[in-house]
Amino acid sequence: MADASSRPPALVVAVLGTGTEVGKSWVSAAVLAELVGRGWSVSARKPAQSFEPAATELPDAEPLDSEVLGAATGEPETSVCPAHRRYPVALAPPIAASELGLPGFTVTDLAHEVAGSWGGLAADLGVVETAGGVASPAADDGDSGDLAAALTPGVTVLVADAALGAIHAVRSSLACCAPTPTPMIVHLNRFDAGERVQVLNRDWLRDRDGCQVTTAVSELADALEALIPRHCAGCGRRADECDGSCRRPLDPDRFCARCGRRTTVLVTPAGHRATCRVHGAVDTLR
Repeated sequence: MADASSRPPALVVAVLGTGTEVGKSWVSAAVLAELVGRGWSVSARKPAQSFEPAATELPDAEPLDSEVLGAATGEPETSVCPAHRRYPVALAPPIAASELGLPGFTVTDLAHEVAGSWGGLAADLGVVETAGGVASPAADDGDSGDLAAALTPGVTVLVADAALGAIHAVRSSLACCAPTPTPMIVHLNRFDAGERVQVLNRDWLRDRDGCQVTTAVSELADALEALIPRHCAGCGRRADECDGSCRRPLDPDRFCARCGRRTTVLVTPAGHRATCRVHGAVDTLR
């Protein structure tokens, strides 16, 4: 059941992959860590995950996706992926649930669970990482592409391997995605500018197919950061909804330009200092 106090992030990012093992979790965690370093508040969700239980018991076992994402955002992994959506069978989540004799679930079930899980203090950006490839089953009635659309994200990121076959993988995945008016960013993971094939793949996708393509975590972070809504420091409304008449030149920043929350303002003879409870000392982004 959705939490009535849940507030979604200002920008929800759906992360899809062209297939398994393309590095969705690594890319998601890396870009979240990059944005944290830039002073943004972030959150992450993995609606459902499946895994090989024996592999998690090995001394050098790789962490679960929810652990990787939680380490990047500072959230408990149980907040990233709820306990009832963890399936210890290495199959797509709805198939794993069936094999375990557990109840089935729908795309709407997962989308509602994510929507109700964000908590009361909205983050600037929230990543929702899907399982497997775009056409991998995400629920009994839809695939990961359907789930991404149901999340109504502000932007979708498609992670692909940069090597030979990238163009086919990206084109096939995009063809499986539901049409959406929101931006789509293709991120070529493990990109090596010294590999001619990878450079040609990037250029073809950009120049011939018209895709927005990133090849480095910092580049992807730049693209996502540009989409986070800014706010007027005078009235707290979105910057694109305010004409600036709400404040005079010497007025203090009464609202945080990053999140629109009311600031705590300290006025002294030397000037003023505004502090946001989430972002600290306010830096006006105007």
